[in-house]
Amino acid sequence: MDSRLRDLLRQLYLENQLASKDILYILNKVDDSNKEILFNYAEKTVLKTYQKKVYLRALLEFSNYCRNNCYYCGIRNNNREIKRYRLSVKKIIKCCLLAYQHGYRTFVLQSGEDDFFKEDILIKLLQRLKSNHPEAAITLSIGEYPYKSYQRFYQAGADRFLLRHESISKELYKKYHPDMSYSRRLQCLKNLKKIGYQVGAGFIVGLPGQTNKILTEELLFLKKLNPDMVGIGPLIPHPKTPLAGSQTGSVDKTLLLLSLIRLLLPETLLPVTTAVNTLDKKGWEKGLKAGANVIMPVISPAISRGKYEIYQNKGNTDVSNLSEIKKRVERSGFKIDMSRGDSLKCLKTKLNNY
Repeated sequence: MDSRLRDLLRQLYLENQLASKDILYILNKVDDSNKEILFNYAEKTVLKTYQKKVYLRALLEFSNYCRNNCYYCGIRNNNREIKRYRLSVKKIIKCCLLAYQHGYRTFVLQSGEDDFFKEDILIKLLQRLKSNHPEAAITLSIGEYPYKSYQRFYQAGADRFLLRHESISKELYKKYHPDMSYSRRLQCLKNLKKIGYQVGAGFIVGLPGQTNKILTEELLFLKKLNPDMVGIGPLIPHPKTPLAGSQTGSVDKTLLLLSLIRLLLPETLLPVTTAVNTLDKKGWEKGLKAGANVIMPVISPAISRGKYEIYQNKGNTDVSNLSEIKKRVERSGFKIDMSRGDSLKCLKTKLNNY
């Protein structure tokens, strides 16, 4: 094995940081002959920080309307063939109650950037959910809003916010996100951190034009941002988008990046995204062995689940499959944890403030 690569992986494991040139060297040199060393370090790190706990989040995709036109996403505004839907506030509350009864203590409310859900509607929803389930964590994944709106959502009961930056490359961001602002996206992440949310960022693996140099920049950006959560997943282009026919992102590359993120950010919460499990039947298992510690089963009603088609053939990971999820997690050497599962960084901050 390349002695420099071996030394760099050990240094990353011990120090949780590396220079840009060294991260790039790892990305260029890691292959099937040596990736297990990286995975082993990542697994050791997640066991040291979170023991064997794998947190489950109940994911509710409550609207597939979106004002944006991202080049890879099936719910983009210009896709006229998709059947649109919105769940009512009453239905959202009912779905969360069902998840709560199954033992979930985190609800992830996700949608396209839907202009229908104005600030006041979301505030009333959050207040109802927090009143019904005060000990549960509420995560929003609804895109860009003004600072004051984010602030009001937080005050109404939202604990976490997932906002993938998608690509740290200004060139790639502009290319694949027409009429969206790169600087505004990054400012939203800063705003969310300033307000006090547990913040999640992340990027797509395999966008055309993405290089290892760009991926190095992604990793260094995340290290600097130090988010509570990081969500990455391979590109799966939808056939009704401008990137139809593009090469699918690599699961293997995604797993390598998961491990590097775990080593750079030992305390972050790191999901195995649905896209990984869609492309690989053992995606959850491989992701957990690579340093991930979160799985997000979908709790959306069956009638709408297939319509949230950001890409096709999404895996069926609904709330009723808890026994199957448990088996797969335990076969990987881990244990399901149904608590809120706050990040270790968040728990330390709370302790220091106390």
